[in-house]
Amino acid sequence: MQPGIGILLKLGAVTAFVLMQVLIKSTAGSVPAGEVVFFRSFFAFPVILAWLAWRRELRVGLTTRNPMSHVWRGVIGTSAMGLGFAALQLLPLPEVTALGYAAPILTVVFAAMFLGEQVHAFRITAVALGMAGVMIVLAPRLTAVSAGAPGAAQALGAVLALMSATFAALAQIFLRKMAATERAATVVFWFTVTSTVFSLFTIPFGWVLPDGRAAALLIGAGLMGGIGQGLLTSAYRFAPASVVAPFDYVSMLLAVGLGYALFSEVPTAQTLAGAGLVVLAGVLIVWRERQLGIERAKARRMSAPQA
Repeated sequence: MQPGIGILLKLGAVTAFVLMQVLIKSTAGSVPAGEVVFFRSFFAFPVILAWLAWRRELRVGLTTRNPMSHVWRGVIGTSAMGLGFAALQLLPLPEVTALGYAAPILTVVFAAMFLGEQVHAFRITAVALGMAGVMIVLAPRLTAVSAGAPGAAQALGAVLALMSATFAALAQIFLRKMAATERAATVVFWFTVTSTVFSLFTIPFGWVLPDGRAAALLIGAGLMGGIGQGLLTSAYRFAPASVVAPFDYVSMLLAVGLGYALFSEVPTAQTLAGAGLVVLAGVLIVWRERQLGIERAKARRMSAPQA
């Protein structure tokens, strides 16, 4: 393990994903979310294939023991992506980023519901703290509906962002189940395939022919998404998840800076306060998972037969 390299790769992945969001947001909502998903997925293909070839895992990526798991993971992951892209068209970048942090919080809840994982007082408290932060971010948007069309659009954006986080958390549950039979390279390759295919089902809902600028932005978003995915997967080869996971929250700093510089978006104190609570909850959950992992490793060593 080389934690320093893992952390650098994770920071590169976070930066790539935020830049992807910036490029998508720069299309100014001129392209439907389903079509954006197609560009994001299809133009990530060259990067994913090059990454797999460089890792000498192209054959591994093509081989799956459980094809249907990739189909269901694709449905859920594509839904999360599309909802998140739709939210970007309606809300400031920092708010979408903050609400996206609900995903790891909800993953804890869903793991208890669907995987039978035990959740004790510490993680329950962290989940409650995180959800309180989410509600702080959501509250102004949900109460702004009376402001007319702009308020209603922002409320819809907040709901879409939260739904995106919910589907992202469900996708994580699927990934935990798939880990028993599928390699990371396989998951990355087939999600790129399924998200590209499933995005085509949105054509009847009104695709458009993007102008040159919008097409260039969306192609760039696809390339950034592929780069981010490759860097993210590589990061976990060099450092444990518990080490690199907290660096997800660097995306808030990038979102605030780029949102202000490129879109003149100034996050409210309420958004920053709510995001702070969600980040704190996420870090506590990661820390607790690390402690539990250490305890489980000790228990395995203690129970191993002595020579």
